[in-house]
Amino acid sequence: MFLSGRIIAHLDMDAFYANAELVRNPALRGLPVAVGGRRGMQPLPGQQFPTLAQYEGRGVLTTANYEARALGLHSAMPTMKAAKLAPHAVLLPADFDWYKTLSRQFKTAVRELAPNVEDRGIDEIYIDLTDETGGDFEAAVALAQRLKAAVTDATGGMTCSVGLSENKLTSKICSDLQKPNGLSVVRPDQFQEIIWPLPVGKINGVGPKAQEKLKAMGVNSIAELAAQPVELLRMRFGESYGLWMHESAHGIDRREVTLYSEPKSISRETTFENDMHVRRQRDNLTQVLLHLADRLAQDLARKQRLAKTIGVKVRFADFKSLTRDTTTGLTVGSAEEILQAARACLKKIPFEEKGSRSTIRLLGIKASHLITPADAVPKGSTQLFLDLEDAP
Repeated sequence: MFLSGRIIAHLDMDAFYANAELVRNPALRGLPVAVGGRRGMQPLPGQQFPTLAQYEGRGVLTTANYEARALGLHSAMPTMKAAKLAPHAVLLPADFDWYKTLSRQFKTAVRELAPNVEDRGIDEIYIDLTDETGGDFEAAVALAQRLKAAVTDATGGMTCSVGLSENKLTSKICSDLQKPNGLSVVRPDQFQEIIWPLPVGKINGVGPKAQEKLKAMGVNSIAELAAQPVELLRMRFGESYGLWMHESAHGIDRREVTLYSEPKSISRETTFENDMHVRRQRDNLTQVLLHLADRLAQDLARKQRLAKTIGVKVRFADFKSLTRDTTTGLTVGSAEEILQAARACLKKIPFEEKGSRSTIRLLGIKASHLITPADAVPKGSTQLFLDLEDAP
């Protein structure tokens, strides 16, 4: 066992998107709620909220609250399948601006009590509690309870689950053990007792393909993975991944909590309810592109970044995707500049008048190679992209 002397917490918000809707719609409490519907859906006469029974079209659920999960609903489930399982469940559209507001609120509340925070996304963080607790797990439990209460107060009643251990890997596993509103602890001498009986898929990073391969080896639990010779894992899964599997199964994770990381890229994309033809619905696609460029420009401004590279992503009706990007030599930040670069990228994609590449179901724009405005090359008056008549 690799003993670090640290205490790391993983804090994971419970059914974040769905519970965020309950904050501003208390009447939803106790009802099965799924997020992922279309904007503009209205309740039928006699209903207070729109339901899955009203949904028609394509799409997947973003999340579901625990009442909806009890009915079999879960994130990434096709919405029409969810409608068959739970037609009377409430279906709401995602409102990411609202979710980001609550995300900032809970993270601010955490940092006021424990400043060493690694941001891992909109609804989860790692927290290094070593300095605040002196490495004492009893003190860490008391602090975690205060953190949970602070999160609930800051978000108008939302709950979170916390895992405590000596490293990030184990804390992430145990934050999922007592959801929702849980607090789980795995001390260094408890790893084998608590973690080893769990399925190998509980290790973050052991995905479905690796699980299938391990199952063929007769390995289903973390204990069975720990029993495999490291040389065998290296041979079956490669040098680095095999070694990582071996160490993870024995509770070894040397990663530090990273207090700040530079964003590598920012993207915005949308999936259409119905396929859009690249020529006949060009005006509609142009409006979508304008909207994505505007939102991406806002994201860049909020993070105080400019982009050297702009890329587009197109997913066709047959689910095949193409991406294209362009590096300008200058920096891009405004919606107009992003739009111009995105159009140049779209000119590189071989659309068709008929066939599989004539209709698309997803369109996205990504900004990458990000820099601060202070590092930007001064812009000249030269037009960056020309001959865009054929682009949406």
